[in-house]
Amino acid sequence: MAVSASAVKELRERTGAGMLECKKALDETNGDIAKAIDLLREKGLSAAANKAGRVATEGTVESYIHAGGRIGVLVEINCETDFVGKTDQFREFARDIAMQIAAASPKYVSREEVPADELEKEREILKAQALNEGKPEKIVEKMVEGRISKYYEEYCLLEQAFIKDPDKTVHTLLKEKISTIGENISIRRFVRYELGEGLEKKEDNFVAEVMSQAKL
Repeated sequence: MAVSASAVKELRERTGAGMLECKKALDETNGDIAKAIDLLREKGLSAAANKAGRVATEGTVESYIHAGGRIGVLVEINCETDFVGKTDQFREFARDIAMQIAAASPKYVSREEVPADELEKEREILKAQALNEGKPEKIVEKMVEGRISKYYEEYCLLEQAFIKDPDKTVHTLLKEKISTIGENISIRRFVRYELGEGLEKKEDNFVAEVMSQAKL
C-alpha cells in the first residue's frame, strides 16, 4: 500500500527518526505506525529509542495559575536525575507544558489514554454526521478516521500544536528536549481547574489571554 506523507510526518514526530527511515519503516509494516515505531526502535533509528526505556522518576510538579486565579494547572513531568530536574532548561519546559494545558485544555496526555468507550462513541457520532451530510457509505470510514485524528489533536496534549510554535506538536517539543537534555523525559499526568467550570458563562480566547500574560 502507498504510504501517505501525513503518516510519515506523524511517525517522524513520534520517533525523531529521519524522513527516509520513517518511510521505509512504514513500507515494511504496511503503514502500521505502531509496528513502524517498534521496527525503528529495533534498528536503533529512533532518536529517543535508547532513552525511552530508561526509568524516569525524578523531575518536578509544575504549577501555573492564570491571572486572577481563573485557571489552575498542576503537571508532573519526569526525568532521570534530580540534577536535570533542577536545571533551567527542564524547568522552562515544564512551565511551557503547564501553560499549554492552561491555554489548550487537553483531556489526556496521549491518544493511548483515551477510553475505548469514549472513542467508540465519538466514532458513532462522526459516522452519523458524515451520513447526514450525504456522504457515500464507502468513504464514510475514511472521513471518520480523519476526524478522529482531529479529535486527538484537540484533546490529547502530545498531539496538540505547541502554543509558542504552532508549527510543531507538543510531542515534537518533548522529543527535542530529550535529545538536547540527554535524558528520558515524560509528561506523566496533569490536572486543570477552571473557575466556574461547568457553569454557563461567556466564552474567552484563553490561548491569546494566557500568551499575553506570559509576556508580561
